[in-house]
Amino acid sequence: MTKIDGLIPAIVQDFYTGRVLMLAYVNQESYDYMQKNGETCFWSRSRGELWHKGATSGDVQKIKHMAFDCDNDTLLIQVEQTGKGACHTGRYSCFDSEDVSSENVNSENGQFYILDKVYAQIKDRAQNPQESSYTNYLLSKGVDKICKKVGEEAAETIIASKNNSKPELSEEASDLIYHLLVLLYNQGVPLGDIRATLEGRYHK
Repeated sequence: MTKIDGLIPAIVQDFYTGRVLMLAYVNQESYDYMQKNGETCFWSRSRGELWHKGATSGDVQKIKHMAFDCDNDTLLIQVEQTGKGACHTGRYSCFDSEDVSSENVNSENGQFYILDKVYAQIKDRAQNPQESSYTNYLLSKGVDKICKKVGEEAAETIIASKNNSKPELSEEASDLIYHLLVLLYNQGVPLGDIRATLEGRYHK
């Protein structure tokens, strides 16, 4: 087992999208915890104690892969991020900021991270219902209603494509994807399963 001398920085990256989520510090104790439990754990320099990421918020990070750099003084941790995201502000990544344009945020590796955010919001609505929430309405009606909406949105997406209207197609496809995400949540299928399936097919 690798021995860590003091504190070293750990870069946490979304295993599926490649987006950098956060930077924290790891010592031998936190590293051993991660090896044993499979979820990220860091050393809090301000509190002087172990910090199991997501222990309070529920937004735990399930470790998919860990690797040291060539000098063994920086750790890369690739994770499946659960819940709303990695940042205590509620953002998906600690490196997301309101003054960064959507064009820049949505480029390169993380262009579809919005799907994670929408799925996380659906989960949050299920756990913390809000009055007049359309998502709560769908979830309360159950799988038959959700499937009906998926079918309706699929038909409208087809019509939009036949109309050769890119704006209309974008709107209808977005509606379809949203309702499909609600269906996935209703059926207990995490986005990670979809990514894994697509990844497997991509390499065939």
